[in-house]
Amino acid sequence: MAGKSRDEKRNQNLMNLIKRVHSVVEKNDIEKQRQSQESIGALLGNRTENLIREISIDGMYGEWISVDRAHMKKYVILYCHGGGYMTGSSLYARTLTNKLAEATSMDVLCFDYRLAPEHPYPSALEDAMRAWNYLMLLGYGARDIIVAGDSAGGNLALCLVHKLKKEGRLLPRGLVLLSPWTDLTASGKTYQTKAEVDPVLDAEYISQAVMSYAAGEDLSNSLISPLFGEFEGFPPTYIQVGSNEILLADSMMLHKRMVKANVSVKMDVFKGMWHVFQMSPFKTAYEAMDKNAEFIFDICR
Repeated sequence: MAGKSRDEKRNQNLMNLIKRVHSVVEKNDIEKQRQSQESIGALLGNRTENLIREISIDGMYGEWISVDRAHMKKYVILYCHGGGYMTGSSLYARTLTNKLAEATSMDVLCFDYRLAPEHPYPSALEDAMRAWNYLMLLGYGARDIIVAGDSAGGNLALCLVHKLKKEGRLLPRGLVLLSPWTDLTASGKTYQTKAEVDPVLDAEYISQAVMSYAAGEDLSNSLISPLFGEFEGFPPTYIQVGSNEILLADSMMLHKRMVKANVSVKMDVFKGMWHVFQMSPFKTAYEAMDKNAEFIFDICR
């Protein structure tokens, strides 16, 4: 029991630190938020042992992250970064894409989709489709691609698959979702039950993100709130979420709907963890990435 309480204490200290970091930046100053995230990405996301190759996808910035050793070339991961559709970038996402490339030994492509409020819905989805089509032009088949994303990037990953499905196109081999934001109508009960313990997100921030990205839109549109889409025929999906986040219900409801639609779906709820805890440089984050790699290896067999 002593070990458990020590772990819980360490988690609490980490959450307090994260809460302080998030409270330093004014939530209503999007430009400052973007700059602070770039700083975090530059500080925590640079790995000298990985190769980063910058590319242009029809004028949109993208980057390939690869391990600097012999590795799997057949399959690739298309990564959608988080940030509430208002912030975030490939640089910020390096805290995740580097770990993912290392855990899987696969190349990871991340791209800088246009951000709200300057570019509201459907800009990000159009850009995700551009990144998908870019991979098709490189000669990858849909079944060679795993689509992954965190938070709003998890939303975008799901919306991309809904869009491909609506257009009658082939779907990716699998989906990996870290704390996905699936429901912009905010119907989940954990908005209330986890409000006191979530160190990263609050209802005010989510409301700001919704207004920035989808003001005046039908929030139950499956290309905005993918939770409300049809999941029949969706590829195998793996969801990771922390027990201490207000978006816990977004994952739980998604899991339930996918099970109902006979999708091969697995969800792990990490006790005591917070929103996209995988970014943090500590043991549980690396263990979670190893689980992502196990799922990916399993579906690529």
